[in-house]
Amino acid sequence: MSSSVTAAPPRAGLRRIVAASLIGTTVEWYDFFLYGSAAALVFNKLFFPGSDPLVGTLLSFLTYAVGFAARPLGALVFGHYGDRLGRKKLLVLSLLMMGGATFAIGLLPTHATVGTAAPVLLTVLRLVQGFALGGEWGGAVLLVSEHGDARRRGFWASWPQTGAPAGQLLATGVLSVMTALLSDAAFASWGWRVPFLLSGVLVVVGLWVRLSVDESPVFKAALASAEARRAEGAAVERLPLVAVLRHHWRDVLIAMGARMAENISYYVITAFVLVYATTHTGLSQQTALNAVLIASALHFAVIPAWGALSDRVGRRPVYLLGAVGVAVWAFPFFALVDSRQFGLLLLAVSVGLVFHGAMYAPQAAFFAEMFATRMRYSGASIGAQFSSVVAGAPAPLIATALLADFGSPAPIALYVIAAALLTLLAVGVARETRHRDLAAVDGTAVDGTATAGALRAAGPGAAEDGTSSAVPS
Repeated sequence: MSSSVTAAPPRAGLRRIVAASLIGTTVEWYDFFLYGSAAALVFNKLFFPGSDPLVGTLLSFLTYAVGFAARPLGALVFGHYGDRLGRKKLLVLSLLMMGGATFAIGLLPTHATVGTAAPVLLTVLRLVQGFALGGEWGGAVLLVSEHGDARRRGFWASWPQTGAPAGQLLATGVLSVMTALLSDAAFASWGWRVPFLLSGVLVVVGLWVRLSVDESPVFKAALASAEARRAEGAAVERLPLVAVLRHHWRDVLIAMGARMAENISYYVITAFVLVYATTHTGLSQQTALNAVLIASALHFAVIPAWGALSDRVGRRPVYLLGAVGVAVWAFPFFALVDSRQFGLLLLAVSVGLVFHGAMYAPQAAFFAEMFATRMRYSGASIGAQFSSVVAGAPAPLIATALLADFGSPAPIALYVIAAALLTLLAVGVARETRHRDLAAVDGTAVDGTATAGALRAAGPGAAEDGTSSAVPS
C-alpha cells in the first residue's frame, strides 16, 4: 500500500491541488490579516471611541486576540471531523465560515450608530474568523503533503504556507490603495468597509478551485483500512484526539514550542509595526503599509525556497536558522524603524520576514510528518493552533502594552528573543522527519499504536510506542 499511495500524482494534478490549497489559504489569511491591519488603523476610533489613542488600540487588539482564542476550538472540531470525514469537506466549510464573517464585518454599524452593541458584534464575528482559521491550516497543508512526492514534500507543502504572505499582501495592498485614494475622513467613514466586502468575491473564487480537487489518497487508504478492520469485528477505533494526546503528546508539545518564535515574531513584524511606526516614530499610515506590502512580496518568494532547502538538509536545520535569525534581528529591527527612513523601515521588515520564512516554510511538512494519517489533522492542528493562544494572540497586545509602559522598544525585542529561545529548545530536541513515509506511519492498531511493520517502514523517526521520539537524531 505504501508505494502506491505515496507515489507522486501527475505534475498537473499536483499543481491543481497546490493551487486549491494556496487560493483557499490566501483568502482565509486575507480575511484574518485584514482585521489585524484595520484594528491597528481604524477600529480603535470606530468601535472604541473616547479612549486615549493607545488605550483604544489596546482594546482593538484585544478583539484581534479573541480570534486566536477561538482557533484551538476550531482545531479540535475540524481536526476531529477532518480525520473522520476527510480533508476536503472541512476545508470547504472553513472557507465559507471565514468569508461570511469577514463580509459581515464590512456591514457592521459602528459605535456611533449602535453604541456598545458594535464592539460586541465585532467580537462575535472575530470569534467565527478564528474558529474557521483554526481548522483551515491543518487541512490545507495535509491535502498537499498527502498528495505530494515525498522527496519534495517540503517544497510542495510550503506553497499553502505562502497563503499567509499572499493574504497579508492582498489585505495590506487593498488597504494601502484605499488610504492613498481617500481622505482620512472618507476612509474612516466608509472606505475601510470595501476590503471586507471584497472578501465575498474571493470566497467564490476559492470555492470554485477547492471543489475541483480530490480527497487525499493517503487518507482514503487509511479510511478504507479502518473500515475493513471494523467489518472484521475489530475494536472500535479511538477518537483521533484521544489517540493524539496518548501517543503523540511529545510531538504536540514540540509543535507548540516550534510555533512560539514563528508566531510572535510574525505579528510583531507585520501588525505591531503599524502601531509602532505611526504612533512612536511619527511615520504615516501609508508609509508603514507600503513597507509591509513590499516585504510581504519578498516573504512570499522566499518561502518555497526555504521549503526546497528543507528537502535537502532537513526540516530542523532550516527551522533553527530562522529562530536564531529573528532573535539576532530583534534589536536591529527597531533601530532601523526608529530611523524614520522608508528604506531602512523596509529593510527591517523584509529581513525579519525572510528569517520568519525559514521557520514557516518547513513547518507544514515538519508537523505533517509527526503524526499518523488517521490522527494527523487533529495532531497538526492542535499543535499549531493551541500555541497561537499564548503566542500570536497576545503578541501585538503585549508589544503595545510594553511600549506604553516603557516608551522603548527594548522590552519588545527581549520578548521576541525569549520566544526564539523556546523555539530553539523545542526544535532542538525534535527528531528529523524529512525521510518519513506518510502512508507507512499510518499502520496503526485500533488503540492508536503503530504496528511493527509500519514503524520499520517509517524509518528512523518512529519510536516503539507509535510516537516520534523527542530526541535528536
